[in-house]
Amino acid sequence: MSVCITDVIARDIRFPTSRSLAGSDAMNPRPDYSAAYVVLETDGPERLEGHGLTFTIGRGNELCVAAIDALRPVLVGRRVDAMTADMGAFWGEITGDSQLRWVGPEKGIIHLATAAVVNAAWDLWAKTAGKPLWKLLVDMTPEELVRCVSFRYITDVLSPEEALEILRRNAPTRAAREDEMRQHGFPAYTTSAGWIGYSDDKLRQLCREALARGFSHFKIKVGASIDDDVRRAQIIREEIGAQRRLMMDANQVWDVGQAIASMQRLAAFDPWWIEEPTSPDDILGHAAIARAIAPIGVATGEHTHNRVMFKQMFQADAIRFCQVDGARLGGVNEVLAVLLMAAKFGVPVCPHTGGVGLSQIMQHISLFDYICVSASLEDRILEYVDHLHEHFVDPVVLQAGRYMPPTAPGFSITLRPESLQRFEFPTGAAWAK
Repeated sequence: MSVCITDVIARDIRFPTSRSLAGSDAMNPRPDYSAAYVVLETDGPERLEGHGLTFTIGRGNELCVAAIDALRPVLVGRRVDAMTADMGAFWGEITGDSQLRWVGPEKGIIHLATAAVVNAAWDLWAKTAGKPLWKLLVDMTPEELVRCVSFRYITDVLSPEEALEILRRNAPTRAAREDEMRQHGFPAYTTSAGWIGYSDDKLRQLCREALARGFSHFKIKVGASIDDDVRRAQIIREEIGAQRRLMMDANQVWDVGQAIASMQRLAAFDPWWIEEPTSPDDILGHAAIARAIAPIGVATGEHTHNRVMFKQMFQADAIRFCQVDGARLGGVNEVLAVLLMAAKFGVPVCPHTGGVGLSQIMQHISLFDYICVSASLEDRILEYVDHLHEHFVDPVVLQAGRYMPPTAPGFSITLRPESLQRFEFPTGAAWAK
């Protein structure tokens, strides 16, 4: 008997991180890290479930939940084997609904909901195969991977044939890279020391703790006040020394001219990159900043809402680091398109994970990118945010500042039942008062 999706359950899960200022930055001073969380239920004998989420920072999370509910008719009754046999066609149906496209297409709240649903489908497939998601991807042939990708709107920079060539070129050596990752893990950097709401003393303390855990790359939030930025950059340089890498993140607050002027002052602290220096929609603005502040790199991607925007970022030479986000794009399928374009343009992928569940998701993506697509660790590093992992059934594992490959089947997105109950908004115990 064919296993079918019988129900789609969407829940509004919010964690009150605003109380500790974890996650605070210049644009978002008091975020509550939140997830529009979806479960695909099935009727198979094992009753496997696919779990997925998209990330928000509090109010508005309920809109993403409603958008997931709007996708329910496309999912209920669908045969799982038919879905996994052609995930590219499945993605096309999810994003191509003739009525829902009016509230997109492929951007905004409906695309966030798409990410949650598509990632839940991949989680279900990986559990069915008995593999962690990264291993499911690594074991696919180049032809199978390319079938998952929508090349619509990007063939002017990447054709299916070029994508196949990238994957085929790296296929003979990927077993060695897989063994390397299993032994040593994927390099991480920490953002947890540098939230903008933290005191100077706490910044020092957290830098020292991160050094003891083996981190060599540190990121701080900037943009609220240039004088504060200078003072905090001085503190972190004193703590981590000149030999370690420092990154900065402005979270979109500057105009183009402000970004250039601010980075000219902050250049004294030798930043490796400035992240989101201006509006995430301003591709030419990013390009202008990149030219003006070189050799400091420009990094962006957490609010780049589809592969077409990334295509233009690459074409305009607007970013030196691609910070793809698997819960902002339309899930795994669209992430694959961006990884392949980044490989063609020679732009290292350093995913965004600054949110609940994003480290869980993007560890799989970085492992796959290294093993099958980029075949390089040069200038590639994965963000790590040190909170909320305890709420996941299969939390990320870091050793000496490196992500160790997950071993449990699935996408590592499944939240613990007690966490779902406690942090569901507005009825959970965490929100009772």
